[in-house]
Amino acid sequence: MSELIAKERSIVIPGEALAEGMDYLPGQNTYREEEKIYSNVVGLLSLSGRAIKITPLSGPYVPKDGDKIIGRITDITMTSWRVNTGTAYSAMLNVRDATTRFVKNGEDLSKIFSIGEFIVTKITKVTSQKLIDLTMKSPDLYKVSGGRVIKINSQKVPRVIGKQGSMVSLIKNKTGCNITVGQNGFIWLKGEPKGELIAERAIKLIEQKSHQEGLTSKIETFLEEESKNN
Repeated sequence: MSELIAKERSIVIPGEALAEGMDYLPGQNTYREEEKIYSNVVGLLSLSGRAIKITPLSGPYVPKDGDKIIGRITDITMTSWRVNTGTAYSAMLNVRDATTRFVKNGEDLSKIFSIGEFIVTKITKVTSQKLIDLTMKSPDLYKVSGGRVIKINSQKVPRVIGKQGSMVSLIKNKTGCNITVGQNGFIWLKGEPKGELIAERAIKLIEQKSHQEGLTSKIETFLEEESKNN
């Protein structure tokens, strides 16, 4: 007979038994030994159909092909830009992947992206030597202009986004801000100064209370109170 040993939305630790029996399947950050499924990390347990998965509560961002991230230009070479992604991985954006327009040989690349600027970009490849290749060739990839960029633990990104984007949509609607969330934990906010400040506070609150139930209702109440008081 199969049973769920740990409660859904509970915090579990590495090696903790989560379920017994073959009716449940090991998902993200879990593993099976004989009849039981165990946790690999400290995190929040959730069910997706029959699959059990754990969302880590902490830990570094691990780059993956296809991830949309926000990075900062730190260096310019003859044919590329070096980008800080907030990880130990070195990221490069080549000229051929940076723009659809023709770039002349020897052209000043700082006129396209200069040191210190943030970009919304996508990972195309992560090598075994921990090198990241980036691209800007998509309508939803662009240079950040104005607003503010904040940083949270990348493991809390799913909670900031919410199911089908529900949480981030709530913050956008209540603050009037445009919000772009990078998988690496960098988030760009752009709106009125008051709205940006409230959005940042809401996101930091989500980061702190990501393990709690009823988080959407708490954030909605927080946003309403902040809007009245500011």
